[in-house]
Amino acid sequence: MLSERQTLLSQDIGGCQNRADLMDCWSRATREYGLDYVTLAAAPTSHDRLLGPLVRETTLPTEYCREFDRLEFLRQCPTVPHISKSIMHNQWTIGSDGQTPSFDCPPEFAALMRKFRLISGILFSMNSVDGSRFVVRYDGDRGMLNMAEINELSMLSIQAFDVFDRLRRTATNTNVLSARELEVVRWTAQGKTSLEIGQILSLSDHTVNAYMTNAIRKLDCVNRTQLVAKAIRMKIIS
Repeated sequence: MLSERQTLLSQDIGGCQNRADLMDCWSRATREYGLDYVTLAAAPTSHDRLLGPLVRETTLPTEYCREFDRLEFLRQCPTVPHISKSIMHNQWTIGSDGQTPSFDCPPEFAALMRKFRLISGILFSMNSVDGSRFVVRYDGDRGMLNMAEINELSMLSIQAFDVFDRLRRTATNTNVLSARELEVVRWTAQGKTSLEIGQILSLSDHTVNAYMTNAIRKLDCVNRTQLVAKAIRMKIIS
């Protein structure tokens, strides 16, 4: 039987008609479980070095994401090998004291998580109807989730991802691009270089270029000039 909390959150998520509304509802649902941040990303592989280009939506602090990628922590993240071997959820913690991680964790990795109070987290694998693999990750300053909470959050994640995937596949406007990709395209249209955009958004120029590459691919373009022109024509930017 669904809990009253799960029922109400499910109704809110199911009624979302765009990605902004979806992330707002998803963020509220995240906080209901004592967690602070939610991230939706393409499933990483052992060949990926940076998290930023994989992220489709996230509420994680920009500074955390920037530092995570600067240190290339994705290569040391325990979730990557887990995703390649299992579709089961993966839960972790660095301990209530921030000093006792439940996984093989380099000191610098744990220090970054402590800095942003990412004490525990959980990840769920998702599959799009077109075969694409994604992950939904939650982080926050709380103890490990119990099984009832995991089951509820798993069902809500599936529903939220289903809404996202529908919007992603049927979008004909700004839903085509993630919030970050849209920002990069807008600044590009204003004549900013990758380095300048990185300074504005607190991202590395490599991450900016990765967002740009994603946007070019999504809009079926061959370069930045064509991307900006098409984005204006589609009224994605003005």
